Amino acid sequence: MICALMFSNGLIRAEATKPTATTPSWPAADSAAIAHWQSLRFGMFIHWGPVSLTGHEIGWSRGKQTPVEVYDNLYKQFNPTNFNADEWVSIAKAAGIKYIVLTTKHHDGFCLWDTKLTDYNLMQSPLHRDAVKELAAACKKQGIAFGTYYSVMDNYNTNFPSPVASHKEVQRDHYDLDAYEKYLQGQITELIQNYGPLLTIWNDVPRAYGKRGADTIKLVRQLQPDILINNRTGDGGDYDTPEQKIGKFQMDRPWESCMTVSAHNHWAWGGADDGVKPVAKCVEMLIQCAGGDGNMLLNVGPRPDGVIDPAQADLLKQVGAWLAQNGEAIYGTRGGPWKPTKSIASTRKANVVFVHVLQTTGNTIELPVLPRKIKSASVLGGGEIKAEVADGKFILHLPKPLGELPLVIKLELDGSAMELPAMAADSVLK
Repeated sequence: MICALMFSNGLIRAEATKPTATTPSWPAADSAAIAHWQSLRFGMFIHWGPVSLTGHEIGWSRGKQTPVEVYDNLYKQFNPTNFNADEWVSIAKAAGIKYIVLTTKHHDGFCLWDTKLTDYNLMQSPLHRDAVKELAAACKKQGIAFGTYYSVMDNYNTNFPSPVASHKEVQRDHYDLDAYEKYLQGQITELIQNYGPLLTIWNDVPRAYGKRGADTIKLVRQLQPDILINNRTGDGGDYDTPEQKIGKFQMDRPWESCMTVSAHNHWAWGGADDGVKPVAKCVEMLIQCAGGDGNMLLNVGPRPDGVIDPAQADLLKQVGAWLAQNGEAIYGTRGGPWKPTKSIASTRKANVVFVHVLQTTGNTIELPVLPRKIKSASVLGGGEIKAEVADGKFILHLPKPLGELPLVIKLELDGSAMELPAMAADSVLK
């Protein structure tokens, strides 16, 4: 629907205007639910299943690195007895993560919950446990919001057109999308009714599904009115999902970048030699998302024994240590007023602007002048900083050289930061 930006309680909200011919047929998202989801800013994605036994990618390796017949029977060997949902959530909390999204069913069709609609699920494995139930309960106990990834594509189900997760159009000779839609809706109903309330349903790869996605959105709204659903339903959704890249600055539609901790950009566990990204890179990704007015969903791929790899857990702990000092510049903020660059990003709430310094070649930063006076300038974690306007530029003098991790400067303004227009920040380093 066409929206007008309105200011309310310090947040920029979208208010519906007169519907047009392009208005979606599905009910609009609850504005309070969107604002809440945006305020969380940092989530954990979890890609896990029997495929972790191979060290190859979930879904996509079926029929490629691993023959279909072998892949489809991996669950008979899958016995991750060290899986502990409370430990997973504790790792997330230590990282400063506010919500978790679990791959309850990926493209390979294997289900991590006690679904009544197929025997291809974790209850039929040697583990014989409902991972979704345990993780949902652990999230509730520890105060973390919970959402479920559910792939629209299902290469295992013979009613879905495509038998493999391929970019090429490979189709079965016989399939029944009407029957598959009934299956999909039945499983999403199970997830919401048995494991909710959920923060979100995260659909993926709606190939061949198209406008049927509108029925999915209508269903989730009926089952839980305040649930959010992403843009991979086949027919739109509530938020965009750039993958393995940071979204552009965008305040008129919510978005969330899904990124990996894996050094090789694996979603599922990539094996003992996979490695992890530097902590500074992960912090920078989070800052760039928040500065662009988006969320970040950072993925881990637990090992086949059910443990989140210690290297991944340690990385997340270091991100959490940075957030313990700088979290007020991420949580509950909106992007801007300066649009992100490689050097800086900015976030804001109420009468405060936070400048995140990502790179520097000197000790000063020059930015376009704000139409507000600066009442005070300080470094999060302690310390004052000199701020001045000179030669038509707003200049910040850094108190110390930039370390490995980004520095955050807090600017208190003499009025609302939320009403300031977004502006480009050109070359800012001096």
